[in-house]
Formats: sequence, C-alpha cells, structure tokens
Amino acid sequence: MGWFFPRLHARDSQQTLDSWLIKSSLVNINGTWVLTRNTKKYSFRCPDLKELRKLASYVLDPLDFKQHHGKLLSILFADVVEGLLSVLVQFCDPLYHCFTFLDYQLAPTLEEYAHLLGIPVSNKVPFNGLEEIPISHIIAEALHLKKFEIEVHWVKKGGLFGLPSDFLIKEATAFAQTGSVDAFEAIFVFLIYGLNLFPNIDGFVDVKTIRVFLIGNPVPTLFGDMYFSLHLRNSKGGGTIVCCVPLLYKWFISHLP
Repeated sequence: MGWFFPRLHARDSQQTLDSWLIKSSLVNINGTWVLTRNTKKYSFRCPDLKELRKLASYVLDPLDFKQHHGKLLSILFADVVEGLLSVLVQFCDPLYHCFTFLDYQLAPTLEEYAHLLGIPVSNKVPFNGLEEIPISHIIAEALHLKKFEIEVHWVKKGGLFGLPSDFLIKEATAFAQTGSVDAFEAIFVFLIYGLNLFPNIDGFVDVKTIRVFLIGNPVPTLFGDMYFSLHLRNSKGGGTIVCCVPLLYKWFISHLP
C-alpha cells in the first residue's frame, strides 16, 4: 500500500530533498512520491478561514500587531500542504513520542512552538480543563463588548457553550471600521484562537478556547493538544487529527533539508 506524496519545494537543492525522502522509505514514481510502507489513514481538522483572513486586512500595522500578539498572522496565512503532514504522521512513534525515520528522530519541543508562534511561555498556570466557566462580564471586558451581548449570543453547540464566529466577525468588523483598534484586535485575536489555534467546532469559539484565551498562556496547551491528538489517532489506527495544523506544519518544514 503506497501513500502518495505531492512534490515539495526544497529550500536548498532538489537533490538533497530527494535524498532525504528516499531515506524515509519514499520512492519517486512518475514525479509523485510514494511511501513504501504500511500506512494508516489520517485526516486533519482544517477549518474554513476565509472570513477570518479577510479581517486581517484591517490590521493597519502588522509589525505592531506582531509585537503585541506574536506571529498569529503568519499562522493564520500558513499555506499547509496536507499531503506532507499525511506522510509525516505515518512516522509517529508513540513509544518515544517523536517521529522516527530511518536514521534519525524528530520531536517538537515547547521552545520551538513558542518561537514559531512568537509568544513566550509565561509563568501563568496553563489551561488544565478544571477552570470554572468564565462569567459573561469577564468575557465582555476582554472583548470590549457589553455583558448583555455576550449573554444573548452565548449558545451551546456540539455539547459545549461558546460564541458563534459570525457574531464575533460582525463585531470585529464594526470596531475596525470605526477605528477602535484595541477592540478590533481583541476580537480578532480571540477568533484566531477559536478557529485557527484550537479548531474544534466549525464557526464556533467554544468555552475551552475562551479559557485558554483569558489565561494568556497558549503555547503549553497547543503543544499538549498536538501530542495528545497524534497519540490518540495513532492508537486508534487513523482518524482526524485535531490540533493547530498550521503550527505543526511550520514546525516540520523548518526541519526539511
């Protein structure tokens, strides 16, 4: 059984990349890389980010945004080659919690994730799932909204409470058009957390993500999500991997020859 691998763009020489792929049990058949080992069928939670990316046009000073919010725009606009990740996860080694290739191993680190995200790991206790559901006025204050607006739009979807993204996009757009930069960026970042960093339910920012956002220490949670989902899907023999796919992708291509 083969796994079809799309042609990659090597940052150095094509010869170096081809050599790496061949060592990883891949062969080139008529211009297509095929994995010559037993494979598992994986897919990835890749939400539709079209409307969220449109909001980025309201970011007037990307450098200032980066200074305050890290490399969130880079993650938002990452052009993920899903076929590349599909091959990567075939080499997931649950025993050693890494990716084991023919002659070496690769494992993401917390420091690498922090660097790629541009957000340092803080001393705050990261999300652990035991936090209380945040009350409406705290969410409203963080998003520069009124308490009743949060309460009216607070709904349950997929077994979790949260806020619909269409409401949030509308509010972010209104703030941007009136020049309320702080309010716009607060909701925009909130949406990136809910739809891009921690994708769960389409068009919805669930309460778990809201807790992570309010804590303000997302890197450990992103790191844990990645390892947990990879381990779970590997133990099940395949399925949908739910984590920040663009971040995992950026980590992997940073190690390509």
